[in-house]
Amino acid sequence: MTIQAVFFDMGGTIDTYEYTRESRLAATPGIQQLMHNAGVELHLTDEQLYTAITRGLEGYKTWSLASMLELPPSRVWSEFIFADCSFDHAKLEGIAEELSFFIETRYYCRTMRPEIPAVLKAIQQMGLKIGLISNVNSRGQVPFNLKEYGIYHYFDPIVLSSEYGHRKPDPAIFHYAARLANVPTSASLHVGDRVMRDVDGARRAGYSMAIQIRHNFEHGENDIGAVPTAVIDDMTQLLSILQADQNRKNFPVEQGEIRALFFDAGDILYYRPERRGYFIAFLHELGLNISENHTERKKALERQAFCGQITLDQYREGILRMYSITQPEQVERGKQALEMDDDQIVFFEGVRETLLALKARGYLLGVITDTTNTVSTKMNWFERGGFGQVWDSIIASAEIGMCKPDPDIYRAALHQLGLSPEQAVFVGHKPYELDGGRAIGMHTIAFNYEKGACADFYIEHFSDLLNVPGINGHDRPG
Repeated sequence: MTIQAVFFDMGGTIDTYEYTRESRLAATPGIQQLMHNAGVELHLTDEQLYTAITRGLEGYKTWSLASMLELPPSRVWSEFIFADCSFDHAKLEGIAEELSFFIETRYYCRTMRPEIPAVLKAIQQMGLKIGLISNVNSRGQVPFNLKEYGIYHYFDPIVLSSEYGHRKPDPAIFHYAARLANVPTSASLHVGDRVMRDVDGARRAGYSMAIQIRHNFEHGENDIGAVPTAVIDDMTQLLSILQADQNRKNFPVEQGEIRALFFDAGDILYYRPERRGYFIAFLHELGLNISENHTERKKALERQAFCGQITLDQYREGILRMYSITQPEQVERGKQALEMDDDQIVFFEGVRETLLALKARGYLLGVITDTTNTVSTKMNWFERGGFGQVWDSIIASAEIGMCKPDPDIYRAALHQLGLSPEQAVFVGHKPYELDGGRAIGMHTIAFNYEKGACADFYIEHFSDLLNVPGINGHDRPG
């Protein structure tokens, strides 16, 4: 499949940056003024404030590299930079974004690579989509600099870790960008300056190409990971890579030919042998028992979480409230027990081998899942199973605000891959989700199915997918 979208990193890629201790120290009075205006008086010299900021940002950098999470600016300033300072931290809430924006625009000397405007125009003329994926704590810096450079209008979507909540190299943020651009990950290319964040993350997400552009800046990180598709020094070199890709011929597709398989996740790719084992043990420790009287309340709460009306954390707290668990220490332990239960997954026999075989035959693969868990969590499970990179699309109910059998959740998956319903198969186990796929014209296959499930085909083993009529052809080029 030829490239349909090109995604760029920002810092070190669209622009280069540098700084010195002296340049940052010279900018520090501006932070003093912002804090003074907000009524935050730390009585620190510029040197002391600079030291506190530097240490705090280094601590946050270490934490975020390990967690791949992006905290709101208010938490970064309160929990990392000024954690040891005594003042009303509530006053940071109103200026935290402004402080982070100041750091990212004034603590760095940024310069757009001079060839960027011409390269973006050429990519646009090729008919390709252009997007951006950036690790950044403020929400304003990237749009500000793109507008300052006169290139903002080229980018759609612009995906910021500060808005999504997860950072590169988490493959979830790469999947999110591809979904917003309505392109398969296998038709996506990412350009960035870091191997560990950009190249490795894009590869793990299934991007077809991951290009590294050299940035002459000593960032002090152990920058290892996947091997880049190519390493370039000037962004104009990207154009020849794209042109060569555009000249490749795609395999002709007949009208109505099956091109993609979409899977439910839980009880299709994996199952949980002991459901709620840790949580039951936790309740027993507190002298409580699982009550069937909570079933309907739990279903209602679960539905809210599935549709993104409440967060996963709120969902778990809601479960605990059903048992009148409100003490903070017990709430935290209860949430940990629920999280450990979620993590106790076992993959069905043959899942990895079958998915890799389908991918080798040229099929697009996707997930359509009603879930309280994040795409990041799901991707972590899939990577454990050895097939994280196979997915062209992951549609999670909580991210898009709708659940199966709503026809629009299936259409969202089809739209991202550019397919009509008759070109796709949905593999599920619940009657209503199979009915939803069939109602819009998708082919259906039932596996590990419940009583009453109606489908075009029924399989007993996951590997039987390879023998279903219409799927059991010879290997095909992608």
